Amino acid sequence: MFNRSFFSKYLLPGFVFQSVIIGGGYGTGRELVEYFLKYGPVAGLMGMLVITTVIWSVFLALTFEFSRLFRTYDYRSFFRKLLGPLWPGFDLIYLVYLIIVLAVMGSASGVLLRDNFNAPYWTGVVIMLVTIGYLTFKGTALIEKFLSVWSFVLYFVYALLLIFTIAEFGPAIKKSLAYPLIEPGWTVSGFKYAFYNLANVVGVLFCLKHIETRKEALVSGALAGLIGIIPALLFYFSIIAYYPDVINQEIPSVYAFQSLNKPFLLIIFNVVLYGTLIETGTALIHAVNERVSSSLTFRGKELPGIYRPLIASVLLIAAFAISLFGLVDLIAKGYGAVSWGFMLVYLLPLATIGVYKIFSKK
Repeated sequence: MFNRSFFSKYLLPGFVFQSVIIGGGYGTGRELVEYFLKYGPVAGLMGMLVITTVIWSVFLALTFEFSRLFRTYDYRSFFRKLLGPLWPGFDLIYLVYLIIVLAVMGSASGVLLRDNFNAPYWTGVVIMLVTIGYLTFKGTALIEKFLSVWSFVLYFVYALLLIFTIAEFGPAIKKSLAYPLIEPGWTVSGFKYAFYNLANVVGVLFCLKHIETRKEALVSGALAGLIGIIPALLFYFSIIAYYPDVINQEIPSVYAFQSLNKPFLLIIFNVVLYGTLIETGTALIHAVNERVSSSLTFRGKELPGIYRPLIASVLLIAAFAISLFGLVDLIAKGYGAVSWGFMLVYLLPLATIGVYKIFSKK
C-alpha cells in the first residue's frame, strides 16, 4: 500500500529538487557538456559523482534541517534567520540567477517548438508563460502534484533514451569511457555546477513542512542529492556515445534523440522537455511568490491571488529580453558568474553559522 507520509517526508523534496534543477541544470544537455563532458568523458563522470552529488547531499541535508528547526519554508525567512541583516545579499544574487535561468528556458522553449514543430519562436515562449502563470495562480497543492508526477515521466523518457542508445551505440559509449583525455579544470567545474544548482533549493522549501524530525530532514536531504543526479547520469551516459561531436551542439539532448533516428521518441522527448522547462520555471517563480507573500504577512497583509501570475509574467518577460544573448553563452558565462556568489551568501554561511545554530538550538 502506498505510504503517503513516507513519500512526503523522504522522497517529495528530492523529486521537487530534481524538478527545479532539471530545466536549468541538464534538460537541454548543454549544461552537462559545458560543466562535465568537455573535460573528457571520465573526468566529467568523476565530477558528477565525486564532487557534485556529495555537495548536493550534504548541503541539502543541512538546509532541510535548518528549515525544519526554524520553520523557514520560504527563502526570505530562511535567509533572514541564516544571515541576519545581510539576508538581502541572497535576494539580489538570486534575482539575477532567476532571470538567467528563465532566459535559458525561454530560449530553449522557442528553439524547441521552432526547430521541431515549425512554430514561430514566440509561440514556445508564450505557451510557457501562460502555463507557468496558471500553475502559480493555482498555488502549492497543484504545483506539488505537477512537479512530482512529471519527475516520473522524465525518468521514464531518459531511461528509454539510455536503453535505445546502448542498443544502437553501445561500443561507442564503451570507447568514450576508455578515452584517456582528462582536461584540467574538471574539479572546479564540478563545484561550480553544484553551487549554482543548489540555489534552486529555494524552490523546495515550501514542501519541507511535511518533515518533523532531524532524522527525516537529514535522510531526505541526502536522498535529494541522489534523486537529483540520477537523470543527469542517465542522460550523460547517453550523450557520451556522440563524444566529441556533441560538444558543439546547442541542444545536445535533441541531437542525441535525432541521432537515434526514431521520430516517435524525438517527439515524446520534445514534449517532455518542454514540460520540464515549465516545471522548473513554475517552481522558481513560486519561490518568489512565497517570498513576497511572507514579506506581506510579516506586515499583516496578504498577497492577492491575481498577483501571482502577474509576478510570473513580469519575470518571464524580463528573462525573454536577455534570452537573445543565446543559449550557449547564457549557460557558459551566466551560470559560472553566479556560482561563486551563491557560495558566499548561502553555502559558506550554512556550513558555519547554520551548523552552529542547528546544534546550539535546544
